[in-house]
Amino acid sequence: MKRMLWLALAAAACNTDADKTGAARTAAEQDLAVQDRAEVTLNNVFETPQDSIIAEQRLAWAREQGLDKRPIGEAVVAIGRTFVGAPYVPGLLEQPTEEALVVNLREFDCVTFVESVLALARTVKKHGDYHDFKLELQNIRYRGGELSGYPNRLHYFSEWIADNEKKGIVRNVTRELGGTQDTEPINFMSKNVQAYRQLRDTAMLNRMLETEARLSNLPRYYIPEDKIADVAGRIMDGDVIAATSTRPGLDIAHTGLAVRVNGELHLMHAPLVGDSVEISKRPLAERIKGISSQDGIMVARPVDVK
Repeated sequence: MKRMLWLALAAAACNTDADKTGAARTAAEQDLAVQDRAEVTLNNVFETPQDSIIAEQRLAWAREQGLDKRPIGEAVVAIGRTFVGAPYVPGLLEQPTEEALVVNLREFDCVTFVESVLALARTVKKHGDYHDFKLELQNIRYRGGELSGYPNRLHYFSEWIADNEKKGIVRNVTRELGGTQDTEPINFMSKNVQAYRQLRDTAMLNRMLETEARLSNLPRYYIPEDKIADVAGRIMDGDVIAATSTRPGLDIAHTGLAVRVNGELHLMHAPLVGDSVEISKRPLAERIKGISSQDGIMVARPVDVK
């Protein structure tokens, strides 16, 4: 049924009148969108016409549902649910050309799902359009919101959380939920250069080594797997969940969004072991315990747009 909803919404997007989707915006709302556009510039974008259609359709649907007036966590969950059933595809950001802002609302990996849904929710709250969505996506995905090459992408998700907290997009609530410090160095990418085409360039590898050294010296907290059930009641729908990794040098193994099903905390995500975006069958705490490559979580709470 979820897959049918996603397909129906995507099909409806083909008949969306772009002029009508923007007609309901007041002059004041349009002024706000223009101000947001001025804050960030788009350098290089990899997209298809279908992505703009899907984005505008989702934004129109969200406004019809009144999500622009609801807390952002509710908007995140509602928008995320419309993508349940969308195909999972790995490595979507790894284009053969120079680093570009990849926009893809047709298929997702675990990180692009979180980023795209969060960017759409923020755009809805700001009464923005497809262009504003792309600005939000770039701001979320790159250090300081600047698309200035491969090394400036937020590859390590613990830095993704820290950088987006600086930008006022999320708040890292892991420590206040009782998180304990993780002191393991971060160096997975530089230790596995063969897996990253761009790091074969010495200059890019050196930039990555600098980033890893900086991140390794920053305090990092996580909630161990045996403590997740104890704090599940304090995790909110729409919170960004980052599953910590047991692999040496790697901070985060997987990402998704918190969502409650019959009162229990589950994960809405694009899973590596599945073929489409889904809501986990098992509660989050049980799921993490059942995966040997994951041993806990970090939690980042979306900050509402004022």
